[in-house]
Amino acid sequence: MVKRAVLYARCSTTRDQKPEVQLSELRRFCIAREWEVAKEITDHGYSGTTADRPGLKELLKLVRERQIDVVVVLKLDRLFRSLKHLVLTVEEFEELGVEFVSVKDQFDLTTSAGRLLRNLLGCFAEFEAGLIRERTLIGLDHAVSIGKKLGRPQKNDFEAIRKLRFEGLSYRKIAIQLNCSMGAVCRAPEGAPKSSQKFDEKLPVIQKGENGAP
Repeated sequence: MVKRAVLYARCSTTRDQKPEVQLSELRRFCIAREWEVAKEITDHGYSGTTADRPGLKELLKLVRERQIDVVVVLKLDRLFRSLKHLVLTVEEFEELGVEFVSVKDQFDLTTSAGRLLRNLLGCFAEFEAGLIRERTLIGLDHAVSIGKKLGRPQKNDFEAIRKLRFEGLSYRKIAIQLNCSMGAVCRAPEGAPKSSQKFDEKLPVIQKGENGAP
């Protein structure tokens, strides 16, 4: 049975290239393999780091619908954004029974040598992910050791809210003056940091009306 091949070519935004240069070489490769060229797809003027490429989306659609048997590119960087993207995409191809060939890189999953290289790349991708995690944890530990607070910064200034309450301003006036919500003002006494506890004993008791407003 003759394999149905889809040819993919991409030209970057920074170089004066033509997709036809890549496609002509890919056609010759398929003729030598006696594969049928079922589709030719190009992304002209797209960077390799861009995931939102119309040609790439079309290619993945053909693969997932099993309309082709093998994907052929001239070089790995024409299709993939990173090592991780390469490994995950090739794994998806294999799960769907679609083979992959990069002509210039001699990366050919139709051969045993190509499948061995795929496994090695998977190990490298895992190693790279481990290094990134390790660097992230080291950075977090260092930040904590020098007293930096982690997480999202406090949006509302509870200290200022409590101070204005101590001065006798109403909740509504505080919200207007500090440009924050009424809910934030009402939560301030319970959510304030420990440094603001000196205001607790001096806060006036506000009698609420029938509608619950101060």
